Amino acid sequence: MKQEILIIQPLMPELSEILHQQYHCHRLYEQTDVALFLSQHGHKIRAVATRGDVGLAAELMAALPALELITVFGVGTDAIDLAAARDRNITVTITSDILTDDVADLALALMLSTSRQIVAQDTFLRSGAWQQRPPQLGNKLSGKRVGIMGLGKIGAAIARRCAGFDMQIAYCNSRQSDEPGWQRFGDLHQLAQFSDFLVLAVPGDARNRKMVDAEILSALGEQGILINVARGAVVNEDDLIEALQTQRIRGAGLDVFDSEPGIDSRFASLNNTVLTPHIASATAETRQAMAQNVVDNLAGWFKGEGAITPIG
Repeated sequence: MKQEILIIQPLMPELSEILHQQYHCHRLYEQTDVALFLSQHGHKIRAVATRGDVGLAAELMAALPALELITVFGVGTDAIDLAAARDRNITVTITSDILTDDVADLALALMLSTSRQIVAQDTFLRSGAWQQRPPQLGNKLSGKRVGIMGLGKIGAAIARRCAGFDMQIAYCNSRQSDEPGWQRFGDLHQLAQFSDFLVLAVPGDARNRKMVDAEILSALGEQGILINVARGAVVNEDDLIEALQTQRIRGAGLDVFDSEPGIDSRFASLNNTVLTPHIASATAETRQAMAQNVVDNLAGWFKGEGAITPIG
């Protein structure tokens, strides 16, 4: 008999098809009466497949007494009660090291797009305005100062790319980097004061919620640009929108939002932003590799060989 797994929210079609071929899949998002479904099937579920932006609610985890494995399509675990998982010896896996390059690439793309005003210049050209006046000047990226909040694998990959632009690199992180020339600051406020570009690459857990507020944005200053490829929850969006509207910072490149996909409508009217719909890992190559990682974690677990990318 096929093992029974629970899919919390829709996954990419190719992954969903493979899982349905190999397992008896229950789709929670199709249940009209979740409580009834859990009472009838919850005790049979040994594994959950979810996305990084969705996670697994604590009350749902509690309703799955046989749960052994949570496989995450992504690297975010802020929506999972990891302490409860540890207490119950539930293994949590992420698509570790697979999307690092893509996220770092997008961070650089947002830095270039905001500093050189790529989106605004594209609109300017398409409108025919170039025939009446010259385009506005952008700003250099090369040689500027970048502060990276969070120097994990993604943060370090961003820093290495910035080094290719001869940027001065600084960071905040619990661990000291061995990379020569990278300057470590003790707190986010100091990092923001240093930075021309402040890049967020931290988990979106409770300790980091709304860490970027009016005070941090003031420290970043009128010439500063905020780049967020982490989670929307790490930024106080009201403070950010006000800072952008009043030009207390130069601009922002944002791939994540606090209430996505229904983002604050005020962002749409700001011409000093570049906004992308949470696409940091959205390349065909990486999404295929992420899907295979989920498949391999489930296969290894049910064969008794263990998960291949469990978190520590």
